Amino acid sequence: MKHFINLKDIPAKDLRKIIVDAKKRKNLRKKLSTLEVDKGSPLKGKMLIQMFEKASSRTRISFYLAIKQLGGGTLTLRSNELHLGQGGESISDTAKILSTYGDGFMLRTDSDKKIEDFKNYLSIPIINGLSPSSHPTQVLSDVFTAEEIKKKPISKLNICWIGDSNNVLDSLIAASVKFSFKLSIGCPKNFEPGKEVRAWVKNNNKKIFIYNDPKKALIGADVIFSDKVISLNDKVNKKKKIEQFKKFKIDKKLMNYAKKDCIFLHCLPRGSEVSDEVFLGKKSHVWQQALNRVHVQKSILLYCFGKLR
Repeated sequence: MKHFINLKDIPAKDLRKIIVDAKKRKNLRKKLSTLEVDKGSPLKGKMLIQMFEKASSRTRISFYLAIKQLGGGTLTLRSNELHLGQGGESISDTAKILSTYGDGFMLRTDSDKKIEDFKNYLSIPIINGLSPSSHPTQVLSDVFTAEEIKKKPISKLNICWIGDSNNVLDSLIAASVKFSFKLSIGCPKNFEPGKEVRAWVKNNNKKIFIYNDPKKALIGADVIFSDKVISLNDKVNKKKKIEQFKKFKIDKKLMNYAKKDCIFLHCLPRGSEVSDEVFLGKKSHVWQQALNRVHVQKSILLYCFGKLR
């Protein structure tokens, strides 16, 4: 049994193993329909319990498909439907119940502490479906997508992030250390990555490059990543924040600073941080990126269940 909470804590060789497996699985699914089960039904009889404390589209649907295609099943819960959500049951008691009924637990939460608490009491694997400091399933899938489209290891690519410093970027920074790729970040001065994540990079003898000018961040980029500037539960002055990110909007003019064959990826949902021309243009691969969540999460599930060959 292995947990999947933060890319920082997972050995690089294991992350690479997951990507290699996902590539094989994706190739084998070409002739299968959506709910057809993979050969050998590797997770036959297994159940994944998913709990969402925050809204979710891609994570919810892709995990549903991932476990189904592996021959297992899923049950999706909202925390306000449980005794836990009303404060009537402790995390330790809830964890014991989940461990009794299910084989794996996927949690999307507003609290990093809650994930850690669950981990301490569960006797089944826990997967982080997004927390304030990390979105590991998204970013591992994004690494897979970048390599698939560019047809080379990510260590040989220049990766650029334009936008806010958030949980997705924190996971991308962790990935840059694990997979040894160059990461350039373009964001306003007040929105740079936090001290903790920067200290972690330094302790691992790696470096990230931060620019307050998006043009400088984009020079030589093979892959451009972005995310919504105003995220779901952002408790900020939204107008003011959008104003501060005005010159970071990814449009055709800004894209010209990157390599000619650069690609654009976005974890979705999108806001005003990218123009329609770029988002819906030829360099954008956002739909392929979203679909790849299914393939990579299948391999993450196999890893957590100890079935990754």
